[in-house]
Amino acid sequence: MSDLLLLELIGGLTLLLLLTLLAFARYSGLLAGVAVSAGSPPIRNVTVAYKFHMGPYSETGRLFTESCSVCPRLRSIAVYYDNPHMVPPEKCRCAVGSILSEGEETPSSELIQLYQKFGFKVFSFPAPSHVVTATFPYTTALSIWLATRRVHPALDAYIKERKLCAHPRLEIYQQDEIYFMCPLARQGDFYVPEVKEAERKSRGPAEASDTQMDGTGADTLSDTSSVSLEVGPGSRETSAATGVNSRGWDDSDTRSEHSYSESGASGSSFEELDLEGEGPLGEPRLSPEAEPLGAPKWPRELSTPEKGEE
Repeated sequence: MSDLLLLELIGGLTLLLLLTLLAFARYSGLLAGVAVSAGSPPIRNVTVAYKFHMGPYSETGRLFTESCSVCPRLRSIAVYYDNPHMVPPEKCRCAVGSILSEGEETPSSELIQLYQKFGFKVFSFPAPSHVVTATFPYTTALSIWLATRRVHPALDAYIKERKLCAHPRLEIYQQDEIYFMCPLARQGDFYVPEVKEAERKSRGPAEASDTQMDGTGADTLSDTSSVSLEVGPGSRETSAATGVNSRGWDDSDTRSEHSYSESGASGSSFEELDLEGEGPLGEPRLSPEAEPLGAPKWPRELSTPEKGEE
């Protein structure tokens, strides 16, 4: 009789444990819906303190810890430049840090010096006119693990289906939400100097060997063979899928062979996107009818680290 009671007790405790784990997973966002849309950015222009990292995204947890240790009250931000499913882990590039200020606010010199003291660099990101965005609950550490396996595939599918050029990948950890953002404009402004410098160095030898000189010594590479990554609100970067030679990109061009920018294809414009409703900032999203007359059409993807786990 005592053995039966013991077995019942063990079974009851096991069931209780399973129910507790299920409740914890649900609280962490296991059953949360993932809605991807295109519209207003979740944040305005920001000044950030960051550290650049090249290597497996699973190793970025220490950078989150460092930035939060300097000033825990600030929001964390991460920018991922390469698709970890296509780029070797040791070559994946990202920037991780904290948001020092947003909008018209200016970070104090004391705050900047504090982060610089710990080896962080300061950089500013603009507020693009349009982005592909999604949110996910940020209630526990498990939320980050769940987000990497639910949000990023949804972003990939959305971008691929609409053949968009949306890069790089940004994550903003704000209170109880994780905001995911992929700019559709001014992408070059989101590339930190380390990425731009690495791209210039990697393109240098290729440009020297590929450039053909005519008989007078002039470069025969036509002006139309160059494409700029940095685009304004009225233009869309042309994807490599169009076959356009990209050797003449300017300094804002930072796309690697398998960066997130290579996941889009050409052909889409904002007219094909659902931009109605209000964005995360409460601003009305641009509808096709609200597009200015004569505005040029736009021709034409990480796992998120679990603050240490991909």
